[in-house]
Amino acid sequence: MEGILREIGMIARALDSISNIEFIEYDLTKGQYLYLVRVCEKPGIIQEKLAEMIKVDRTTAARAIKKLELHGFIEKKEDQFNKKIKKLFPTEKGKQVYPLIKRKHDYSNRVVLEVFSESEAETMLNLLQRVRKNVEKDWEFVKKGNKRLY
Repeated sequence: MEGILREIGMIARALDSISNIEFIEYDLTKGQYLYLVRVCEKPGIIQEKLAEMIKVDRTTAARAIKKLELHGFIEKKEDQFNKKIKKLFPTEKGKQVYPLIKRKHDYSNRVVLEVFSESEAETMLNLLQRVRKNVEKDWEFVKKGNKRLY
């Protein structure tokens, strides 16, 4: 059933495109809102863990984080025990935008699920989590420089 990944991709791209359009007025572009949400949800997260959560490489994460810093949404602070570790925290500006992003997310969730029963939505979530876990295995494998055998 090769159509499944196409459908997931179209859904993801459409929602990302909507978000990029809606959040441009807040100086959030190209998926930066994803990083800001995770930093607001987990203040003090380190860059590497953030990249892992979002499933991007370190360079991509570093670029997004730098832009969020430049626009005043997040700040880096040294770890009190290990000065090499930089933890990420939302600024006041980031904390103010977070509820708007959350509201948009909740709205999109309602729109996506409006034709499904609670039971169907729960089943879909469970199935998608299983799909993600399968993909994560390959993502970790390839991220370490390995090649998948087709």
